[in-house]
Amino acid sequence: MKGILDFARARRDGRPIGMVTSYDAWSARLAAQAGVDCLLVGDSVAMVVHGFADTLHATPEMMVAHTAAVRRGAPELFVVADMPFLTFRKGPETALDVAGALMRAGASAVKLEGVRGHERTVEQLVGSGIPVMGHLGLTPQSVHQLGGYRVQGRSAEDAARLLEDARTLQALGAFALVLECVPEQLATDATEALAIPTIGIGSGPRTSGQVLVLHDLLGLSDEFRPRFARRYLEGHALVRDALQRYVTDVREARFPAREEVLC
Repeated sequence: MKGILDFARARRDGRPIGMVTSYDAWSARLAAQAGVDCLLVGDSVAMVVHGFADTLHATPEMMVAHTAAVRRGAPELFVVADMPFLTFRKGPETALDVAGALMRAGASAVKLEGVRGHERTVEQLVGSGIPVMGHLGLTPQSVHQLGGYRVQGRSAEDAARLLEDARTLQALGAFALVLECVPEQLATDATEALAIPTIGIGSGPRTSGQVLVLHDLLGLSDEFRPRFARRYLEGHALVRDALQRYVTDVREARFPAREEVLC
């Protein structure tokens, strides 16, 4: 995918969209070679790469640096960059500054969580030529307000609120919407109610596409195993074992071998 019209076309044609997170050039390059549709430079980088306990520690500077690296690795792909915590709650002026920096770093669009209280900011971003992807359901930046990482929209009232917010984001000009950890039927209802595509994560199979954290699908953590994230590789064990073999070879003088000596 190269632009937001490709998202609309995929939605119209019923072709599921495959999206993964990427935080650096090498993973972006591999994702492009694998045929991934688009990349998300998620604020999850604060947890996955920088070791923080939540996404609240992602800063504009952090997001800009990782976005630039991803763009260098995959110059041809559509890249969405997360707006960090509170940057879109300080009003349109601050949001435009941060979104502009992300776009200059190589983002094709920005993603922000929720909509209530920053409707004017979304409208201002879209009106300024910055494509906006919405994000509803479990919004990690609000984890403390939500009481933890839990499925959202279980009650009829909460489901109705989410559908209303989804319609609002569409009306404000969002080109797509991430639905994270909501019941399958609610994700289906939202997908059917909207003209824009929905990208699910932990929300069942009937959205317009799916997104996963790259490190989860590669199994690079032996501690965090979300039920909704299918592992396509036991990466943690593979990388650990390779490093152990390297250390053993060095300690037992098996590396470097004669053919690996330059001169």
